[in-house]
Amino acid sequence: MNAILRRHWRGVALTVALLLSTLLAGAGLLGLAGHFLTAAALAGYATGFNFFGPSAGIRALTFARILSRYFEKLSGHETTLRIARDLRTWLFAKLLPLAPLGLGRHRGGDLVARLVADVDNLDGLLVRARGPLLALATLAAVAVAVALAALPDAGVLLACVLLALGFGVPLLVDAGNHDLEPRAARARAAMRSAVLEGLEGATDLAAMEAGASWIAQVEARSRELEALERSRARRVALGTALHAALVALALPALLWLLLDSAHAGRLSAPAAGGLFFMALAAFEAAAGVGPAWQSLRAAQASRHRLQALAMQAPPVADPAVAPQTPLPQAELEFREVHFRWHDGEREVLAGANLRIAPGQRIAIHGDSGEGKSSLLALALRLRDPQSGSVRHGGIDLRGFDPADWHARSAWLPQDAPVFAGSVRDNLRLGDPHADDARLWRALQQAKLDAAIRALPDGLDAWIGERGATLSAGQARRLALARALLREAPLLLLDEPTEGLDVDTANELLRDIAAASGTRSVLLVCHDELPDGVVHASYRLIDGKLVPA
Repeated sequence: MNAILRRHWRGVALTVALLLSTLLAGAGLLGLAGHFLTAAALAGYATGFNFFGPSAGIRALTFARILSRYFEKLSGHETTLRIARDLRTWLFAKLLPLAPLGLGRHRGGDLVARLVADVDNLDGLLVRARGPLLALATLAAVAVAVALAALPDAGVLLACVLLALGFGVPLLVDAGNHDLEPRAARARAAMRSAVLEGLEGATDLAAMEAGASWIAQVEARSRELEALERSRARRVALGTALHAALVALALPALLWLLLDSAHAGRLSAPAAGGLFFMALAAFEAAAGVGPAWQSLRAAQASRHRLQALAMQAPPVADPAVAPQTPLPQAELEFREVHFRWHDGEREVLAGANLRIAPGQRIAIHGDSGEGKSSLLALALRLRDPQSGSVRHGGIDLRGFDPADWHARSAWLPQDAPVFAGSVRDNLRLGDPHADDARLWRALQQAKLDAAIRALPDGLDAWIGERGATLSAGQARRLALARALLREAPLLLLDEPTEGLDVDTANELLRDIAAASGTRSVLLVCHDELPDGVVHASYRLIDGKLVPA
């Protein structure tokens, strides 16, 4: 994460430099205008008055402020968007090795909140938080230096007030509220989770007449988030009030000091006017300290949440030595496999043994919770067994690079997703480089080509979210075509007929057997299979595989 932020240091530095130029130009403009107006007011009593020099300076500073402000916004937005792009790419790359099993304990809404809201907070860490604080500190130092050079007493007073505005007020506002931003982040994630899960389960909520309880839960989350947002708003209001009160006390004191110095002849009246208006500009700019501190707090909370998610150890590790390359066709063997999902839980596999020869189709039956899906997770090397081994061609899967092994495997999960997009987009998830001829061949193998050809746009036909425009059988066949498109020698199927009627399920199973060709197939299912679909069947009983 730090490397990503450092990668954009040039854009951040340019943005901060432009912001500082804007602030310095504004303070210089107001100070010069004060000097000019005071000198003009006293011109009738003075021996001479330079009109052209200050007026030219005012015009130059005005244009400089406009240009620097414009380019600061342009550079700031571009840098922020680039950082957000790289942060999301980094986070997604960190999450991929954890999916699908390593993220199971995270709620979907929480993941969405971290990927969207937390990244949005963090991408402005440099541009919206640290950058403005650095620019404001530099402006304060310049203003104090000018005041000290002109009138030391005024410089000391200005320094004290700016220190109070920059540090005292934020510390006072944050007192006792250091955990507010983390609590607000968690509340926003909980709110998103409640809404997202309710929308996804709307059908079940309606069927069980549980909509009212879900709405009550969302309202409770909303009230919690509202209370935290009100607390944040009160902090902002308190900071604004303290800033205004301090400035209201400081300005008369500074004005009295400047008038007394001008009366005593220690400072010219135009210089006193210029210092007063420059101090006014510095006080006004210091109002940005509060929002910058708040952005910093929010970014720090989001940073901790993202790091906690991304720094999780993946369920499986890369080989300690140079990885071997899996053979195109070889026997897959489970040898005395013992496996449990978490320490202290029961073993779902207790000495399981299984051999799948090249081109052989094997079915695994068993009750729910007996470990059927665990076999697939081990075959995909999403997890490693606690003892025993899973071997391909006699080589333990731990000796392969996970990416190489996954390239040899095609997986059709029980809830294979169909995404909103075209038929072509959904298929090319299996192989992004497949041409239309291969897409049609995969559809033909899955016995879906006729249905797709009947659509007005063919491969470009739009499919709704979760395959809403397709029947359940067609959606499952589309997912199968996507798996077949990989042309991997090992095909793993997890309950491919779940939710389908008997006739549709049997037809799909026969088509899978025909389409698998020379692939090795490991099929997990509850129901009895039609004749000829598999070469052998096993049943999982007490963690062991016995012939069915």
